[in-house]
Amino acid sequence: MNKLEIILKSGEKLKAQKRCSFYEFMKENNISTEFPFILAKIDEDIFELNSPIEKEGNFKLMDISTDMGMSVYIRSLQFVLIKAVYDIFPKASVTIEHSLGKGIFGEVHKEEKLNEEDVLRIKNRMQEIVNANIKIEKVSIKKKEAIDIFKKYSMEDKVRLLNHVDKDVVSLYKIDDRYDYFYGPMAYSTGVIKVFDLMYYNPGFILRFPTKKDINTIPPYDEYTKLAKIFYETEKWGKILHVGDVGALNDKVENGDIINMVRVAEALHEKKIANIADMIHEREKVKIVLIAGPSSSGKTTFSRRLGIQLRVNGFMPIPISLDDYFVDRHKTPKDEHGNYDFESIEALDLELFNEQLNRLLNGEEVEIPTFNFKTGKREWLGNTLKMPKDGIIIIEGIHGLNEKLTSTISKDNKFKIYISALTQLNIDNHNRIATTDVRKIRRMVRDYLSRGYAAEETLAMWPSIKRGEQKNIFVFQEEADVMFNSTLVYELCILKKYALEQLNNVKSDSPIYYEALRLKSFLKFFKDLDSKYVPDNSILREFIGGSCFYEY
Repeated sequence: MNKLEIILKSGEKLKAQKRCSFYEFMKENNISTEFPFILAKIDEDIFELNSPIEKEGNFKLMDISTDMGMSVYIRSLQFVLIKAVYDIFPKASVTIEHSLGKGIFGEVHKEEKLNEEDVLRIKNRMQEIVNANIKIEKVSIKKKEAIDIFKKYSMEDKVRLLNHVDKDVVSLYKIDDRYDYFYGPMAYSTGVIKVFDLMYYNPGFILRFPTKKDINTIPPYDEYTKLAKIFYETEKWGKILHVGDVGALNDKVENGDIINMVRVAEALHEKKIANIADMIHEREKVKIVLIAGPSSSGKTTFSRRLGIQLRVNGFMPIPISLDDYFVDRHKTPKDEHGNYDFESIEALDLELFNEQLNRLLNGEEVEIPTFNFKTGKREWLGNTLKMPKDGIIIIEGIHGLNEKLTSTISKDNKFKIYISALTQLNIDNHNRIATTDVRKIRRMVRDYLSRGYAAEETLAMWPSIKRGEQKNIFVFQEEADVMFNSTLVYELCILKKYALEQLNNVKSDSPIYYEALRLKSFLKFFKDLDSKYVPDNSILREFIGGSCFYEY
């Protein structure tokens, strides 16, 4: 059968020549969309537009207003950037490092330090490549040939990575004469990139792009000075550990150096936590420590370890749970869908909370409430609390950085900590691991091991989790006195086996099937490491079990 029946969204039926590309089929039939089209769907299967049509079915297009479409847009834009840099600076190297200010921070390493004029030249060359509408080709070649290409490019990061890939043939992408290796689909051509910006950000650049909500506009740039600083600190940690990419990490797993690296990584965490305790000690007026961060950051273990270090400095940590200050269920505010919004700061009894904090700071004894989650009501069970002379209150919760939570407490009496898992290594110099993905995998593993939830349940509710974080946490992160990166460079070697076990159970008809495939695609780059090497006080134990701080 040389002709395949393709059914459009309108119900119209068209014939496609078997093995012609989706792009050719669309061009022949004048099929277009309001937004740049990125991927094609036949029934539930997703394809790049340069892929051949090999099956019949219902045809849809995915544009950059979808999550997957936007990921393809950004990945293709990064390839255009990389191509432009090497066109101008053939002997330079490019590193795509981490998200920052609604963009992606990266660096160009060359003999002379990158400057604003260099960035403008790169941006102009990118626009030329976009205007030329060059096809982004996907080519399958032998792994040995790919390694030879990257040796010629002096890209040892990709050589290391491919040495650990268990395949004889790999797929590379190509713009003109420039090859690269990416672990996700690409746009059909450079002409799809309609909107982008490149700005100088010492010592590198920030690559900027539109959002799903407004694909025609670059969003305003927001400065995140403290976040940039913690990323810089994380980069230094990577150099201390001699691990900047997955290939280097895998080398250490294979040669046995990983055991010492685990100890050093954990020691870096402990040293940072001790430094934070010292900072608190130096501020003599501090009586309250507030800890906030997004889901699966390791807040609970961090709080316990910080408490130990505060004890070393002569404090007596007094934990207070925000959960006990929920208003009665019927008073809980509702979201735009009419559901109770338990993540809203208004779901807490702020008046009672502030009143009791002030009384505790004044040396009074107070009765702390207990919230009964089954009845949805507050109970008074006679639990009293009084601050000892050397006491310091520890409060952990998503609203810790929001000044509204403790509005009646003097800023001099408070110390705010933002904690998150900020990835400190990438697949290679051109393929980053999103910080969200590390937390997503942590959450998925913990939900399965401790609560029996399948990966499908965790991934399905992640968009809701993300909306809550953006509304209640990320907007306040620069309010922190200090930031703590809870990522451990070796953790995905540990989490991999637990995560894959669950991700492999996701069926092809699941709405999160392609998200599961994406996570599996980069997890498979990591070598396995036995969990016995993880210390019992590690933040990682919060997700895999075996922590010395609590049962699980």
